[in-house]
Amino acid sequence: MSAVPTELPTVLIVEDDASIREYLQLGFGYEGFRVLLASGGTEALALFAREAPDVVVLDVGLPGVDGFGVLKAIRERSQVPALMLTARDAVDDRIRGLTLGADDYLVKPFHFGELVARVQAILRRVQPERGRTLSYADLTLDTALREATRGGVRVELTPRATDLLEVLLRHPERALSKAVLLDSVWGGEFMGDDNIVEVYVRQLRRALGEPDLIRTVRGAGYALRLRE
Repeated sequence: MSAVPTELPTVLIVEDDASIREYLQLGFGYEGFRVLLASGGTEALALFAREAPDVVVLDVGLPGVDGFGVLKAIRERSQVPALMLTARDAVDDRIRGLTLGADDYLVKPFHFGELVARVQAILRRVQPERGRTLSYADLTLDTALREATRGGVRVELTPRATDLLEVLLRHPERALSKAVLLDSVWGGEFMGDDNIVEVYVRQLRRALGEPDLIRTVRGAGYALRLRE
């Protein structure tokens, strides 16, 4: 059963550090993105020309053509949004990136929650209607208005429960662990007990009513499923 009526947004991640590249691939995949990976500037430009991504996350310190060179080449052909991701925190580097046409700039080390929030904000600015409505069965969430309905009836949710519902709707029928939900909704720096996930799952279940759409998957977490 399809949960997202529009195509997944595509992010091109250009990063020469393999561990960071894999971390971002996993994280953006969980957040509902189609992910393209490049380890260098030349590869990135070839992928960009072939795949036409919706947004680019671009490291500055690349072998060969650096991030500034990649951004300059992209801007000669496209205004696709780009976020610069780099260990360089000098003001001059930030000014250079923004002058070349970067939409945002984030310095390493970074928190993934902040990175994905910035990328999503960029996409909302340039493509406000893309991916706005998520649905599963008779449940719908307008991610721009932050309004949920079930069977056409408005469902009253707290802001945090709405965040949790959005994560589940972006990954229909997939079991998401407590750790994934905690990081996606509360952020990796949350220091509380992971039982807070159970508390909000119960709250969300009560609000959504019957039949129950949120399944507990033993040993795996929670999944948005109409049937077992």
